[in-house]
Amino acid sequence: MSQQFHSPRLPSARLAACCTLFVIASGAWAQAPTAKRLPLPVSTHDIVRPLPPAQLQDFAAYVDSARKTFDVPGIAVAIVKDGKVVMEQGFGLREVGKPDKVDAHTLFAIASNTKAFTAASLQQLAEQGKLKMDDRVIDHLPWFRMADPYVTHEMRIRDLLAHRSGLSLGAGDLLYWPPTSYTTKEVVERLRNVPIKNGFRSHYAYDNILFAVATLVIEQASGQSYADYVRQHIFQPVGMDESLIDKTYLRPGMDVAMGHARFNFKELKPVPPMAWLNDPGAGGIYASVHDLAKWMNVQLAGGALPAGADGKPRRLFSADSQQQMWSMLTPITVRKPPIPELAPLVPNFYGYGEGWFLSDYRGQRLVWHTGGWPGMVSRVTLVPGLHLGVVVLTNQESGAAFNAVTWRVLDAYLNPDRKTDWVAVYDKAVKQSEAKADDSFSKHEAARDKHGRPSLPLAKYAGTYRDPWYGDVIVSDDHGKLRMRFSKTTQLVGTMTPWQHDSFIVHWDDRALNADAFVTFALDEDGTIREMRIKPVSPLTDFSFDFQDLRLVPVAADQPQARDD
Repeated sequence: MSQQFHSPRLPSARLAACCTLFVIASGAWAQAPTAKRLPLPVSTHDIVRPLPPAQLQDFAAYVDSARKTFDVPGIAVAIVKDGKVVMEQGFGLREVGKPDKVDAHTLFAIASNTKAFTAASLQQLAEQGKLKMDDRVIDHLPWFRMADPYVTHEMRIRDLLAHRSGLSLGAGDLLYWPPTSYTTKEVVERLRNVPIKNGFRSHYAYDNILFAVATLVIEQASGQSYADYVRQHIFQPVGMDESLIDKTYLRPGMDVAMGHARFNFKELKPVPPMAWLNDPGAGGIYASVHDLAKWMNVQLAGGALPAGADGKPRRLFSADSQQQMWSMLTPITVRKPPIPELAPLVPNFYGYGEGWFLSDYRGQRLVWHTGGWPGMVSRVTLVPGLHLGVVVLTNQESGAAFNAVTWRVLDAYLNPDRKTDWVAVYDKAVKQSEAKADDSFSKHEAARDKHGRPSLPLAKYAGTYRDPWYGDVIVSDDHGKLRMRFSKTTQLVGTMTPWQHDSFIVHWDDRALNADAFVTFALDEDGTIREMRIKPVSPLTDFSFDFQDLRLVPVAADQPQARDD
């Protein structure tokens, strides 16, 4: 998940990217890369590395300061310039309390940085004549439906990559976040009931669910699973032999980072790896900075690959395909930064292409994306005009850390005369964001009627409640305590405590979620429950917990369980 000025909690990011603290745009107009600007691709790991700029001479100490300030156990960084690897290095630990160190080959979940791989896969299939980017989705998936018939009919494959569908921020994410038992096809089938709240192609709202549709289009057009296609047509040609499609491919003894989260927004603890099997095209890939250095160099070379054994030139995708991926499809409003010190990062323009954010910094366009996962967030940033790329992978949910490291690298090349301490800047921003979150709950407390009691005996609130797109949520009476369980999501189980009147707070058993929510029941004139609504308590809760989009109504005891389709 990704979103400008997103709170530090996660992109989603967790999933998205976007999913992280103050991801201020920094890209450039998506222009066609010209032949004279594209260097011949080189093998990025078999040559003498160039020296980094003078501003990065203390880079190890700087990264360690970011780790300590934002309590990140481990960070991995790679920098490429002019087709060569300047640096690929790990800092800190794979897991707190264990001696294994992060290195250039340590695998991290790259989450929404996967979206660029999905976009590249579709462009490859277009070059092969198996689809056109402006084909209607229903041309390839005839059963595909959105909540609006016009959007269903006009949704093009390119639209799936551009966050301009009319869906609201993170709409439908609860169908796979936290992991559910739905299949990818079931997730996409349920799109027909996910509410469309904005005009089609009217403005930007980050989503993940349409990348599940893109996943199925890739599988339909190629005749391969998404995992097999990406492995064969991207990982292998690029030489990304360490990368994996999702957590299910991890094996004991692998060099892999453990994610970490602040339980209850406070205590840092490891969180178990997560497999995202029903929307892999939005955020499933695990990769190392060693492999992502290769990926960045191919991107910066306009899709050109290192020559094969026969010396003949090879391409991953054409320059025209890259132009399309790096062309702005969806403008994004540029907003005022949360603190003045972030003003230098505010772009002149900001938008989204196909799986990439686009903006500018100090006269250079940037092409970039972020990713967020349980316990891991990351950022990939390309500066095409300088043939420069930097990737930062972390094993804690701190967008501040990857941003502070990224901007130090970019300044070393774009602003060498000034050395900004971005760690200090983002530290201030984080503290302000946390203070505002505390203030938000204080306002809830102040407005609360502490003497307000539930209108009904607690047992009367128990029952099955059904939403058109998610399915069933069960409230049960457990020896005088109300328990809530999302039927398709094993992690969403918690205890409901009275807040005021017919409102409760559900405290999830999994305290790493940081997604406790208000639960409010609406009663009719006879005291019968008409509806149950849910919304996050904290503004720091990841936007992928889109509880607010649920419209849960009681299900009669004799009604069958909700179907999966």
